[in-house]
Parts: sequence; structure tokens; C-alpha cells
Amino acid sequence: MTTEQDIVLIYVEDTPVSFARIEEILPDHKPNWYHVKFLMLKLPLEIMTLILRDEYIDGTPFTINGKPFRLERIVNPETENKKNSKTSQEHSNKQQNNSLSQKTAKGKVISFSDRLNKVNT
Repeated sequence: MTTEQDIVLIYVEDTPVSFARIEEILPDHKPNWYHVKFLMLKLPLEIMTLILRDEYIDGTPFTINGKPFRLERIVNPETENKKNSKTSQEHSNKQQNNSLSQKTAKGKVISFSDRLNKVNT
């Protein structure tokens, strides 16, 4: 879902034309419509406000004066890689904790010094 402070690539007639940062998303008086304020990332910097439905903010194509437009949220690859790495690490830790709790539930005694030696090698 695209939110405030996200960077988007704006397509006009299926051609990328500009990057913009979403500065503000305010509800319109009509349900599911929003005033979306963009900081256009070009020289000179400009502010542009469009009134869009929520699905248009998330990438569904729309038209302005008969021209097709589309917004595509840009994801920082470094942030995405860290997020995926953190998620897989949390999953791995959870599996280890489940394994340990199953072993200890059977009454098995675990030597911490032996365990540390295995982890450090």
C-alpha cells in the first residue's frame, strides 16, 4: 500500500515521466477519494495535488483528460533486503526456539558449554 513519504514513478501513456514523493494524503468529501499532494522530484521542484481514488494511489491505471496515468511505488532495494533478511532471521530463531522447547519438554538436559561450542564453530 502506498502511503505518505513513499516515492512513486508516474507513468503517462505507459511511459515513465517523473518521480515524486507523496507529501500528504487527505480524505475528500466523497468516500474512497483522496487529495494526494506530490513533491515532483525534478528541477524546478513543484508541488502537484491530484484527487484520486484509493486504488489509483496503489497503482491501478486512471485517466486525466483522456490520457492514461499510473503510479508505481518505488521500493528501496536496501530496505527491502534488510526487511527480508530480518524476516528470515526471525523465522529461523522461531524454529530454533520450537526445537529447543520440544527437546526440553521431554526432560533432556542441555549443556550450555557444549551448545556454545557448537554455535561458535
